Amino acid sequence: MSRRAISSTLRSPAKPSLRHGEQWFRTLAETTSTAIFVYRIDRILYVNPACEELTGYSSEELLHMLPWQLAHAESQQAFQDQAAKRLAGGEAPTRYEARICTRDGRERWVDLTATVIEIEGEEHAAMATAVDITERKSAEEALAREKELAQITLASIGDGVVRTDAAGLIDYLNPVAERLTGWETAEACGLPLMQVFNVIDEATRQPLPNPVERCLAEGRVVELPGYSMLQRRDGREFAIRDSVAPIRDRHGRITGSVLVFKDVTELRGMEHEMIYLASHDPLTDLINRREFEKRLELCLETAREADQRHALFYLDLDEFKVVNDTCGHLAGDEMLKQVTALLKSVMRKTDVLARLGGDEFGVLLADTSLEASRELGDRMRKAVKQYRFLWQERIFAIGVSIGLVLITPESEDMAQVLSAADAACYVAKESGRNRMHEYQPDDTVLAERYGEMQWIHRIHKAFAEHRFCLYRQSIHPLHGNGEEPPLCEIFIRMLGEDGRIATPAAFIPAAERYHLIASIDRWVVHAAFVSLACGTLSHGDTTRFCINLSGQSLGDDAFLEYVLAEVEATGIAPERIFFEITETAAVGNLAQAMHFIDVLKGLGFRFVLDDFGSGLSSFAYLKNLHVDFLKIDGGFVRDMTTNTVQRALVESIHQIGRVMGIRTIAESVEDGDTLEILREIGVDYAQGYGISMPEPLI
Repeated sequence: MSRRAISSTLRSPAKPSLRHGEQWFRTLAETTSTAIFVYRIDRILYVNPACEELTGYSSEELLHMLPWQLAHAESQQAFQDQAAKRLAGGEAPTRYEARICTRDGRERWVDLTATVIEIEGEEHAAMATAVDITERKSAEEALAREKELAQITLASIGDGVVRTDAAGLIDYLNPVAERLTGWETAEACGLPLMQVFNVIDEATRQPLPNPVERCLAEGRVVELPGYSMLQRRDGREFAIRDSVAPIRDRHGRITGSVLVFKDVTELRGMEHEMIYLASHDPLTDLINRREFEKRLELCLETAREADQRHALFYLDLDEFKVVNDTCGHLAGDEMLKQVTALLKSVMRKTDVLARLGGDEFGVLLADTSLEASRELGDRMRKAVKQYRFLWQERIFAIGVSIGLVLITPESEDMAQVLSAADAACYVAKESGRNRMHEYQPDDTVLAERYGEMQWIHRIHKAFAEHRFCLYRQSIHPLHGNGEEPPLCEIFIRMLGEDGRIATPAAFIPAAERYHLIASIDRWVVHAAFVSLACGTLSHGDTTRFCINLSGQSLGDDAFLEYVLAEVEATGIAPERIFFEITETAAVGNLAQAMHFIDVLKGLGFRFVLDDFGSGLSSFAYLKNLHVDFLKIDGGFVRDMTTNTVQRALVESIHQIGRVMGIRTIAESVEDGDTLEILREIGVDYAQGYGISMPEPLI
């Protein structure tokens, strides 16, 4: 029937047929770009040129093919079944999309329209038109892949994502957003944002404005300041950071918005903890010396400006060292916690109790009298006197020495008031302990027994009589196969006139206050260098020795020259010496510390930053100090096994060090559980009584 006359007449008003003659049909069929073919179930009756072009077959080839042979192999049976049903007068789709295979094996997508017709001299036949939609299908498939990829990406990221339309109504939530809001996408779609994304101000607890409304109105990214609290559907709250960006079409018109928010609850908790630790003692939960001094300054101001009277107590526990030295730091820490609770029990809620360091406490009484202050001081003294500390079947009786200073409009500055209270406390201790001494400006006993002055005399005498010696404590590597060099820290000890060893904690504070610490540092450097150069140290050629330096030495240009002179005089190998400086000393003398470190590192010395993490400035200043090791503050390490926040802080310090190429040392390691946690974290070295005790250097 190809190219031959086709005359058709309408046999039934229910079925369309060709109404015109051969010329009309030929002109229409052969000039259209739409492929046309007429077929019966057993053969193809007619094809137009466009059909030849679409399939790649000639008309002669097509007329010898079965209709469904043009279909893709996977859909040939379905094509045959539909054609049979259609020609038999059954229900079959009149328009559908299908894949065909061209003569050269390529696949093409076509939009098919099929209708049953009657042809004169023939039984029922069907005429189909086919429009090539391959490019459109490719574009649709690419778009579908992109959409699927976008959906998978949104479902995989760790942030919550909420998408809205141009009216601010939700049309999508990713799984994280569903979890944090408590709403599923199917429920939330079509709802206003704030019905699902319920956020309040962290401080005021008031609802926050709708960020999507602002974003859509202003056509820009909107980021809410600070932290918001997201209230989930079940009432649970999360701290979040969020931002909203407009979605635009290719013409720049806003078609919606996307809200992205991150759950920062854990981070916020760590920030709160860091802020808390900046003003509190982690062991006792009391305010620390820094915060206590701030409140003391406020008392001095109100005394001068409002003519008020306040009282300051300085408390020093008696016999604390006996417990600490005989039972260890764990026992000492537990006793400090119990004494804290004991002191709180006899104080008013308005009174301020602080741990000033070691076994020393401070108390502030606002707007009080001398009589009331004396009564509280006596209650505290009696409570501690009656207290008994039990540790591993051993019972210890302790006491407390108290210095009392009244704060009046005539009081001088904070340093003088604190010094007076400290001195009064020392007088109480020297006068027999377990008593209270009141500071008086003309107190001759106080002046004679000023605590630091006593130590200054002892230090000078120890220098003259050569009663200083060096101790060391091993610092063990936690990883590797013996490749890490062994380290040990060098400590100074003073031999008292009675033959007893005095630890640095006993005399170093006095030496620092009265500027003798630089002389002590020089003695330690000289003694260590000489011992190392003479070969009197029996610790192996690979051992590295850590020497502590004070902030005063770092700020003294003459001390750097002294170290350089000692290197030249002794001929020691700088690679075997690590200088250990505290974070506080480094930050307090930043410029001098940077110069000191850079000069000596150029010779081969290395540096350890001690007590790292004890100040909020830690990370901010670390990039300026070219140190080789971070020694993590023992206050964080000791509580790791029971305090997840402390463990997280140790992990964060180690990770920062690792990123910066700085190794880490954990101090105050006192048990095996702590040691195992440090290994899991990846900390490089550990030091503490749980590993080795201090012993003579030589």
